[in-house]
This record gives sequence, C-alpha cells and structure tokens, in this order.
Amino acid sequence: MNKNIKIIETLKISIKTLRRNRLRSLLTMLGIIIGNSSVITLVGIGRGAQNLASNQLNNLGANVLFVVPGNNDTRRRGVAFPRNLVLEDAIAIKEQVPSIKRVAPQITSNEVVQFGSRSTTSSISGVTTDFLTVRSFEIAQGRFISVKDSNSARNVAVIGPDLSKKLFPYRKAVGKEIRIKDQLFQVIGVMAPKGAVFGNNQDENTYIPLSTMVNRITGRDKTYGVSLSFISVEAINSQKTSAAKFQITNLLRQRHKILRDDDFAVRSQKDALQIVSNITGGLTLMLAAIGSISLLVGGIGIMNIMLVSVSERTEEIGLRKAIGARSSDVLNQFLIESLILSIIGGMIGTGTGIAAVSTVAMLTPLPATIGAGTILITVSLSGTIGLFFGVIPARRAAKLDPIVALRSL
Repeated sequence: MNKNIKIIETLKISIKTLRRNRLRSLLTMLGIIIGNSSVITLVGIGRGAQNLASNQLNNLGANVLFVVPGNNDTRRRGVAFPRNLVLEDAIAIKEQVPSIKRVAPQITSNEVVQFGSRSTTSSISGVTTDFLTVRSFEIAQGRFISVKDSNSARNVAVIGPDLSKKLFPYRKAVGKEIRIKDQLFQVIGVMAPKGAVFGNNQDENTYIPLSTMVNRITGRDKTYGVSLSFISVEAINSQKTSAAKFQITNLLRQRHKILRDDDFAVRSQKDALQIVSNITGGLTLMLAAIGSISLLVGGIGIMNIMLVSVSERTEEIGLRKAIGARSSDVLNQFLIESLILSIIGGMIGTGTGIAAVSTVAMLTPLPATIGAGTILITVSLSGTIGLFFGVIPARRAAKLDPIVALRSL
C-alpha cells in the first residue's frame, strides 16, 4: 500500500514539474510527436500502395492466366516483343488444355477515336465474345460483341464509360458512330466502370471484334498470320490455375518447337500479386524505418532535455535527498517524467498520423489505411524509447550527492 502511495505521489510531483515548464515539455514532446506521426503516416501510405496494387490486380479477373509474347530477358532488355503468339495458339489452348474454361485472345493498338469535332487517343482491343466473362467486365448500356459480330467482322464497338463521357458528354453513346482510323464503327454498348491497372485506365478503352481488328485495323503478319498481343485464359477454378499454367507452357513449347529458352511467358494473377506484395511490403518496411529514425531522434531529444533539467534542478534534488528521499525515488521521478512526455507525445503523434492517413485516403486514389496493431506498436515503441533515453538522466540525478548539491544553494 505504501509503495502504491509513493508511486502516486511521485506521479503527482512529475506532472506538477512538467506543467511548471510547459514550453520545455512541449518542445521535448515535439520529436516524439513528429516521429510517431511519421511512422503511422508512412506505414499507412505504404499499405495504401499495397492495397491499390492488389485491388487493380483483382480487377483483371478471377483465376485468370495471361499468355504474353517474349520471355523475361526480352522484357528486361526492352527488346520489341516477337509477334509469334498467334490466334492458332489460342485455339489450341482452348481445345487441348483440360484445366481451362474459356480463352480470350486479344490484339491491342492505340488509335485516335473521333466523334464529330471531338477526338481522343484510345486503346483499341480486338476481342472475342468470351472476353467479357474471362476478364469479369460488365455492360452498363447496350450489349457486348456477339458471335455474329465476330463471324461477320462487323464494324461495331463497345466503349469504356470515361471514353463515352469524353466523346458524348451530353447524349447517349449507344447507336452513334465513331471513327477509328478511316473506318466508321457503330457503338453498341458502354462498359461498366472497371478502373485502372498499373496506370492504364480501362474505362477509356474501346473493344471491337477480333476479326474486325485484323481486317480493318492491324492486318495480318506475313510470317505468323494473326499475331496476338496476349491471351487471357480462365482456369476452371483457383485450384486448377497451377495445372493450367503447366499445361499451357508445355503445349506452346511443342507448338513453337522450343528446345531452349521460351519465346513466351505465362503469368498468373497469383504470381503478379506475389511480386507486388514483395515490392510494396519492402516499400512499407523502408518507410517504417525512415519514420522510426524520426522517433529515435525524438528519444535523443528527450534525453538531452532531461540532462539539462537535471543540471538545473540540482538544488531541488539535493534538498529532496536531504529531507529523506532515496536515490530510487529520484530515479523513479525522472523516469516517470520521461515516460509521461513520450506517452503524451506518442498519443498526439498517433492522432496526427491517423488524421494524415485519412486525409491521403480522402484526397487521393491511394487507399491509405492503418491497423490497430500498428498504432499499438507505435505508441508502445514511443513509450519504450522515452523510458530508454530517460534512464541516463535519471541515473545521473539519482547519483547526485546531496551535500554537493546543497552547496550550490
């Protein structure tokens, strides 16, 4: 009981001392406030980047594999991708790979799209009817490309919602005609919003039948025939994704007569998510480390100020010891003062950091967020740092000789 009373009395004395030097206390806490705020803000931004990348990859479609021309070496060196991924490859995958459900070959080209006096550059994609299901797109107005459209190579187009707003700000797009290159296309549908993937706004894209793309826009390659930009493949389910990747790889190696390095790559959504998670996870750790440096500097600031405080309060310490205070009482008082400064500074910094994370989430596309665990760890860390850096000043105060201290009175 006496011990509890002594702790309460020490706490009251510490609070009274800190209130008597409010400006100094505030300046001492400033380092901890900035440190805590920096850690929470930077970790929140790092997690926001991770969430943004994950959300964009999830928009690619469920259980989807992407077969692309060129291998890792050509991509790292920036070499132009070969045109040897052809329509026959997509047909073979559809017919011979048992673990897949649908295949959506695609040809992509950037072209100017016009309606009247309005024009803009859009990514034109030649696709088949399975594209909508494989890539988990939805139609907001009108309809999507049909089998008849593809078989007859009709000049029809489905456009993204953002492109629709650019070309048709005051009217409905369905039924109107747009010009791509020197060809007129009738708009038969408008996509539902899908969002961006790695900087590519899918809501500004235009989709036309693959046969029309070949006949009217890109033409055929003299060597390979109908060259594709990539092939989207939907596995039967998430458990079949790895099997589908293995089977597609073996099939294309046989078709392309590959003996050494592949001239294509098969990428799964899981692979992309793993790469992105590794990158953004490393980024978050780096940002947390940068913020922790600020927290460490704040702890050093507490130590410096407390050392100055010990020098200025030599008489007070000597007087307390002379009337019966033990070295442990003085030690506890200075430790409690350091702990109070660091905890209050940590709480203020935490509130500032949470506000900053919320502001970033509201004003930018980055879904910045911070978890309760991170907040708890940060506040605990700030308290620990305050306690750690308060030990040296506290021990110095506790070791003062009361006789020497009272001589300065």
